[in-house]
Amino acid sequence: MKFLKKFFKWFAIILVSIIILMYIFDVDYLLRAVRTIYFRGYTTAFLEDYTHFPNREIKNGVAQPWNIAKDYNQVPSTETLDKTHKELQTVAFLIIKNDSIVHESYFDGYTKDSKSNSFSMAKSVVTMALGKAIMEGKIKSLDQKVADFFPELKGAFAKEVTVGDLSSMASGLSWDEKYYSPFSIVTRAYFDDDLKKVILGLEINEKPGQSFKYLSGATQLLAMCIEKATGEYLSDYVSKNFWQPLGAENNALWQLDHEPDGIEKAYCCIASNARDFARLGKLYLHNGNWKGKQILDSTFVQKCITPRFPESPQYGYGFWMHTINNKKLFYLRGHLGQFVIVIPEDNLIIVRLGHIKGVQTETDPHSNDLYTYVEESYKILNQRK
Repeated sequence: MKFLKKFFKWFAIILVSIIILMYIFDVDYLLRAVRTIYFRGYTTAFLEDYTHFPNREIKNGVAQPWNIAKDYNQVPSTETLDKTHKELQTVAFLIIKNDSIVHESYFDGYTKDSKSNSFSMAKSVVTMALGKAIMEGKIKSLDQKVADFFPELKGAFAKEVTVGDLSSMASGLSWDEKYYSPFSIVTRAYFDDDLKKVILGLEINEKPGQSFKYLSGATQLLAMCIEKATGEYLSDYVSKNFWQPLGAENNALWQLDHEPDGIEKAYCCIASNARDFARLGKLYLHNGNWKGKQILDSTFVQKCITPRFPESPQYGYGFWMHTINNKKLFYLRGHLGQFVIVIPEDNLIIVRLGHIKGVQTETDPHSNDLYTYVEESYKILNQRK
């Protein structure tokens, strides 16, 4: 008994000491990470983690349900697609042709209304919000300096970086994109309760506008500029200008660094469902037009889905691009294999949400599951009568 008392006494002392040291060395965000992620058996953020963070609603308005094709779900899936869904733990898969749902599958207890984390698909939404702010004259252009909004921004090139540089991942920001390290800046940003302080503590230490380098912090800084320019929470701005006009069927949630007045974790973390995520693809498929109303300037939309740098043809402004089997496509992409894929030539949208992404090599910026989702979707469509 004495041994146990002594053990628990020293255990408590050590635990308290560790917590104190975390605060001293400014890594107390790890406590939140341990509680939210690591104690639950995960090594990174997960699909349902929005339930463990504060959120702000992206409110919907009058719902505009999707059209359902006459042969909805009548053509069976393919063996390859079924195998991929099982191996990569897909939770939702949609094929939308000519603005009508042709194929729809859910797994792991998910339904059409189930929410899951967008992860970096949110980056595309932030760029959409940028386009709207430019359209409304609240931001001058893609060339407006970030220093106009945050003159305190640090670094040798802080006065040069533009909002367009942030959107196109050419920011020069001091940032390390490591998702699985508990000590990386990505992890700090995900769990810290003062995200604005984290971002403004970084420097623009490389010349911006020169080349593509994917950095989540750039999107976060961009979102902070949009919030300053519009005077609105990002969630409210997206709700008013996109979620409601596009007829989303459900409210969405955007994770915050703290409540009640925190800022959105804008580089990630919109919790929504496959059908409503698909609306974002549909808006861009139709060049920013939604049922006759121009939500976004068509010139801006085309700029988003055109590579800024010839040597990096995979990225434009907030959107990824590729060509598969001679089909040009663009897509929203998120951690663990979240996709909204748009193929304009065939008026086609493919949505995949799930727990695991495919393999990505150093020689190909696109993971191999992207090819599977596109190729197998065409096989399904080609079986239609």
